[in-house]
Amino acid sequence: MGSDRESDTRFVKRLATEKGFELVGVAEANPLDDEVEHLREWLSRGYQASMRWMESNVDKRADPGRVLDGARSVISLGKNYYTPFQHEAFSAKISRYAWGDDYHLVLGKILKEYVAELSSKFPANKFIWYSDTGPVMDKAWARRAGSGWIGKHTNVINREIGSWIFLAEVITDLDFVYDLPETDHCGSCRACIDACPTDAIVEPYVVDANRCISFLTIENRDETIPAGLIPKLDNWLFGCDICQDVCPWNRKFATTSDEQSFLPREENLNLKPRDIHLMNRDEFAERFRRSPVRRAKYEGLQRNAAALSAAPQSKEQKSDE
Repeated sequence: MGSDRESDTRFVKRLATEKGFELVGVAEANPLDDEVEHLREWLSRGYQASMRWMESNVDKRADPGRVLDGARSVISLGKNYYTPFQHEAFSAKISRYAWGDDYHLVLGKILKEYVAELSSKFPANKFIWYSDTGPVMDKAWARRAGSGWIGKHTNVINREIGSWIFLAEVITDLDFVYDLPETDHCGSCRACIDACPTDAIVEPYVVDANRCISFLTIENRDETIPAGLIPKLDNWLFGCDICQDVCPWNRKFATTSDEQSFLPREENLNLKPRDIHLMNRDEFAERFRRSPVRRAKYEGLQRNAAALSAAPQSKEQKSDE
């Protein structure tokens, strides 16, 4: 029995690596009792802002057995998306994860192939995959499977490649030899907390989405961004990378992704608010085809561009406009 589990564990890890995942670990599919308790507390404080979907399916998030009957294991997978480029000076900035193609599409294709081969190898077993697409606590499973720890900015950090990571999971009724959870290596560092211009990291490991630039420019569906936060947007049009940019683990260990789909579209590194103002709906749909930027919708991107135009600008920025 033990040798079968060891062999099966080696197989699923080797296959994941062959499919292009830099990180793979396996954890026993026990309920996430502590993690869900923290989630409920976070929700009770209203830190989810208007993301009401985070309040649903909490029981499923807590227990993989409610997602897949008979679940025994969670295979946690991580894909590096870092590319070593920078925005042009004074550009309207897009978060690095959205520079290229939508990771849901890229990872979805890889995961389908991965699960198809697992199903072929283990025809008597069940597999279901997610990549930020269902009621699964991606970060908690990454930590439990040893892929990384959850940093003070609430992103998963891996000691070898930093935090520029897309996460995915495969829940299965197979048994494995399980990895040990990763321990926290943030120490006394406060770089992410101190760098956040809107003070969204209200305490270590707790982010208030109401103040987070990523929420304000992506998931936020209000017609305007709060006036008091507009001067603090730091030219972010879609998302925000500040807390990851300053993280020492990224500064030292970030490595370039081998996935060509994540390379930046040239125009995404040098956008100006006026480019968005002049864009109609059809142009938006074409410009951001297969891009995560579509998540903000046409109206949201127009709102964000208006906010950046309203924010105080330096003389250099004004002349560049």
